[in-house]
Amino acid sequence: MRLKSKAGLWAAGALLASLTGAMADDMTTTTAALAQPEGAALASKGKQIYATNCLHCHGLNMVTPGTVAFDLRQFPHDDHARFVNSVTNGKNNRMPAWGDLLKSDDIEALWAYVLTGGKAQ
Repeated sequence: MRLKSKAGLWAAGALLASLTGAMADDMTTTTAALAQPEGAALASKGKQIYATNCLHCHGLNMVTPGTVAFDLRQFPHDDHARFVNSVTNGKNNRMPAWGDLLKSDDIEALWAYVLTGGKAQ
């Protein structure tokens, strides 16, 4: 999803905020929000980024392949800041920092995918 205007960027940010808030409040609401075209497109972009950068350690559809990698399906859906920090800066000298390779909108797309529990199309 390419955003060509500040309005588009604002709308994507508002959608992501509603997704994370909804997830904290009600799983059904979040599922409905992700089913909307904008949410589904963001999660789909996140799935592509995940496949390129995260799948090796965190497994197909976030099912960890028996490694020491964190099971992202269990990531707290109300802790967006922790997710962004972990992806940007790495974690415990095991997970590499991706901040130099992924843009902030890529990390937000990954977050949308994580909110799906690995079930985005």
